Amino acid sequence: MDTAQRQEQAAPGAFTAFARFALCGGGVGIASSFAVAALASWVPWALANALITAVSTLLATELHARFTFGAGGRATWRQHAQSTGSAAAAYAVTCVAMLGLQQLVAAPGAVLEQVVYLSASALAGVARFAVLRLVVFARNHSQAAATVHTARPVHATVARVSAPADPAALCSAA
Repeated sequence: MDTAQRQEQAAPGAFTAFARFALCGGGVGIASSFAVAALASWVPWALANALITAVSTLLATELHARFTFGAGGRATWRQHAQSTGSAAAAYAVTCVAMLGLQQLVAAPGAVLEQVVYLSASALAGVARFAVLRLVVFARNHSQAAATVHTARPVHATVARVSAPADPAALCSAA
């Protein structure tokens, strides 16, 4: 029973969850940006970004399940799969940003590349937070709805109207 209670921790509020998301995801993101830059010196940048994105997504999803969204334990395979979808979108955003930089600046320096990469990652991260909070790590919506309905009782008045018993009257009313 004690384990079951720990598994059903209360979900943190939006502000707390976002602060945790920024700490965990931001930390992983900053480490990833340096890893991408280092790996890109040996392999094409898009491949380096794909490899680092895959590893960082696994790590970040575990951190978000355990700490950010209060899921109470390890991330499930379903959560990893859903998180991968949002990470793929973030990967696309960072690739487009970096390709755009390459088109605008012939030989960008490492600092400019980091600024562009981290800015694109931050933009994608805000959208990713919403997806993770509202879809991937969302609580059971039927339980939440039941809690809201029991917390605030709704009183309804039902008015009864007598219907005509004559079949001809029913047909003409239709």
